[in-house]
Amino acid sequence: MATRAAGKLFRDFMRKRVISNSIGPYRHCSSAATPAPKIPHFSKKGRWLTGATLGVVIAGGAYVSTVDEATFCGWLFSATKLVNPFFALLDAEFAHTLAVSAAARGWVPIEKRPDPPILGLEVWGRKFSNPIGLSAGFDKNAEAVEGLLGLGFGFVEVGSVTPVPQEGNPKPRIFRLRQEGAIINRCGFNSEGIVVVAKRLGAQHGKRKLETSSASSPSSDEAKHGGKAGPGILGVNLGKNKTTEDAAADYIQGVHTLSQYADYLVINVSSPNTPGLRMLQGRKQLKDLVKKVQAARDEMQWGEEGPPPLLVKIAPDLSKEDLVDIAAVAVALNLDGLIISNTTISRPDPVNRNPVSEESGGLSGKPLFNLSTNVLREMYILTRGKIPLIGCGGISSGEDAYRKIRAGATLVQLYTAFAYGGPALIPQIKAELAECLERDGFKSILDAVGADCR
Repeated sequence: MATRAAGKLFRDFMRKRVISNSIGPYRHCSSAATPAPKIPHFSKKGRWLTGATLGVVIAGGAYVSTVDEATFCGWLFSATKLVNPFFALLDAEFAHTLAVSAAARGWVPIEKRPDPPILGLEVWGRKFSNPIGLSAGFDKNAEAVEGLLGLGFGFVEVGSVTPVPQEGNPKPRIFRLRQEGAIINRCGFNSEGIVVVAKRLGAQHGKRKLETSSASSPSSDEAKHGGKAGPGILGVNLGKNKTTEDAAADYIQGVHTLSQYADYLVINVSSPNTPGLRMLQGRKQLKDLVKKVQAARDEMQWGEEGPPPLLVKIAPDLSKEDLVDIAAVAVALNLDGLIISNTTISRPDPVNRNPVSEESGGLSGKPLFNLSTNVLREMYILTRGKIPLIGCGGISSGEDAYRKIRAGATLVQLYTAFAYGGPALIPQIKAELAECLERDGFKSILDAVGADCR
């Protein structure tokens, strides 16, 4: 693409030069003698600059023509680092909105390079090209699924989606703690509602399936790669409205409306910004809720692939007794997975020394890493490794992702680090994770899962 663009630019420029030179000698051929105009000094400078620009264009075009697609793709991802300082100057929520809009419009690079084979794995009967996902909260309303998957994530989770549209909590509600690599948010499930999200997912689902079917015919093994609509796995995170008293009814409505587009579903009972939501993590409450949602999902008609897996996202601020109860429910009801974890209401060091830490809301980013990883490790032990776990909280490098995997995570998710680092962070983390696995002699992701708990 870059080669064609450079070539076109060069041809257009030369065509204009040829036409200009061809017409030039005849412009002053009239019956009356006209003295040749004097060329001002600044015109000579202009010609010199034009020549220099032409030289750069020709040299650049010639060089790009020798560069392979993978190298050029790497340049594009690295170039996004130049935009990060601009986003840092903007209001946090406006910058977030702008980033989602850019991804929705395709103004982000597309990953053309294949993932390292060592990062591939199969979970829930689906093949992930890599275990690095984008967590819920970034694309709340499913505006940019195609663009985000194109960045090279192994999976993207949209939401949380509520049945009825709601604006969430008053602004400002997102606060940066840049020095600590953290964010505090109290958005409160701001959502456009399941009707709007369903329309978007339906349109994107159809487009992705059409593009996949029009591509070269895959082999039977390749056909199972990715999600329902093609490469990349899509998760849908379900929430409840703030004023709803029957939480199960809200989650069931989300299942009925959105599950047809989801490769997996998530019951979010752990956001600290919706009053009473975390009470649903109690043993009896969670068991009743999961049973009702599972029943709603299973009573729907499904094809050969069956219903989408159902996961629960839990908080990092749970006691040992809470974790034991959740593990017991998950094993007893054959839950398909757990996401560990959501944001924390605690303010671990060094965040507690930052004045911004006094803002209410959930803390995400680097300071959450140790807390969420400890909960992850504990849950892996309590479930005896029988349930796939998604590690989320504080990952900002391949080494961080690797530590989550060794603690029991089969898949991992980013959010805050992606908000700060942008698209260039994704290939960096994948490359670093592959190096970690090879360094310690693991042949695959699954070989490393729970290594620190054995």
